[in-house]
Amino acid sequence: MAIRKLLLPLTGTAAGEAALASALTVARVWNAHVLALHVRVDSRDVAPLAGEGLSGAMIEEMMTATERESLARAQAVRSMFDGFVAASGVRLGEPAPGERVPTASFASVTGREEDLVAQLARLADLTVVPHPEAAEEVSSSDALHAVLFDSGRPVLIAPRTPPAQIGRRICIGWNGTAESAASVASAIPWMQRAEAVRILTSDDYQRRGPAAQDLTEYLALHDIAAEVASFRPVDREVGAGMLRAAEEFGADLLAMGAYSHSRLRQLILGGVTRHVLEHARLPVMMNR
Repeated sequence: MAIRKLLLPLTGTAAGEAALASALTVARVWNAHVLALHVRVDSRDVAPLAGEGLSGAMIEEMMTATERESLARAQAVRSMFDGFVAASGVRLGEPAPGERVPTASFASVTGREEDLVAQLARLADLTVVPHPEAAEEVSSSDALHAVLFDSGRPVLIAPRTPPAQIGRRICIGWNGTAESAASVASAIPWMQRAEAVRILTSDDYQRRGPAAQDLTEYLALHDIAAEVASFRPVDREVGAGMLRAAEEFGADLLAMGAYSHSRLRQLILGGVTRHVLEHARLPVMMNR
């Protein structure tokens, strides 16, 4: 299946700018449309958080300030979007029916970001999200986890530094789980266009399910020639070993399943998904 529509939640941070650059790169690869979405905070949501002891006038003042800040942020995000698109060669606006050229449009809505992003992602072929900020916990990336857990669609985590290309050399992080199988299904169109594909496997990562060699036979039915490479953990981190193996291959896209163990366990104890989310320097496409 070709990629025709990308969803890009934008907040206006530096990581958001890098995600926009990555989304436009994908749009040029697939002649796809990018819908950049900025979700404004609803000032009415401030009132329940204000707590007791505040007068009506104080709450109204807080709501007014929230609305003012939200409007200023939305204007800044739109300005950033317009500048990037103008410099990218991607046409601003919706594509005409049957038209196959890279395009981009912007929408600003009010509501809860995680709810709106998850809903809109269900009718997007791919959602591109910013890399978690250096000062943030992965658990605070609401848009990322909303897509992973509530959309049924793949998510592409953009690196902090926009890549020059995406999808020419692809690594598949394989461990035999349903999540990794979903990631393979999403990556098949990419792999069919790639110059080289490598399946990354490790005894420390494999779960009960098909082995990497079984995957190569399956991919061959899709006219994809993939090689298998084993990797070892780095400093006891399986995720670090996978990322090192991807970098040694010169990969510009890593596809893998997310949270084969429970999300809570990985957020508390760590895990492959969390390590990759926090430390990846290449685009990572995940499925749950």
